[in-house]
Amino acid sequence: MNTVADALQTIELHKLEVDTKLPIFHCSLNPYPEVLRLAREGIDDVRQVHPDSTPSNVRAIYMSPWKSHLISPKFNPLLDVTASLATRVSREFLQADLAALNMVLRPTDCWGVIYEHSDQTLLHHHFPSDLVAVAYLEANEHCAPIVFANSLVVKPVPGSLVIFPGILLHHVPENFDQRVIVAMN
Repeated sequence: MNTVADALQTIELHKLEVDTKLPIFHCSLNPYPEVLRLAREGIDDVRQVHPDSTPSNVRAIYMSPWKSHLISPKFNPLLDVTASLATRVSREFLQADLAALNMVLRPTDCWGVIYEHSDQTLLHHHFPSDLVAVAYLEANEHCAPIVFANSLVVKPVPGSLVIFPGILLHHVPENFDQRVIVAMN
C-alpha cells in the first residue's frame, strides 16, 4: 500500500525560471549609537559564555550561536530597530502593509561575527527566511564587502544596515581588516 510520502515521490517536478531583479536596501544606523554599542557588547557577552565559534559557512575568528539574542538582551534594541525598518521596507517598496495584515516582523535568528585577516564567508542564502539584515558594527577601510549574486558589491560602512531577500545568494570574500557584524533572519 502506498503512503502519502511514496505518492509524493512519484510526482514529477519541473523547474521554470524568471529573470528578475531582487532589491537590496541599505541605511545608516548612526543616529542610534547606543543601539550599535549594545549590539557590540552583546557579541562580547555571548562570547564569554560561548567562546567557540559556531560551525557554519562562516570562516571567521568568531561566530556566535544562531540565537544569540536569546542569550544576551543587548541585541534587542538592534532587533527592534531592524524590525521597524524591515516593516517600512515591506510597506514602501514591497507593497505589503504588514500592520494592515496584523503581522509583525521579528528576527528569528541573530548572530554576531568577528572577521579578521583572511576570514571569509562561503556562498550561501538564508532560505526560508523572507528577509535578512546585516548591521555593520565595525568596518575598517580594507575589510571585505558583501557580494550579492557574484555581481553587486556592497562595501561595509560602520553603522550601516543592509536588508535583502533571504533567497539571494551572497558571500564575503577574503577579508583584510577588522569587520564586525550582527546578522538577522
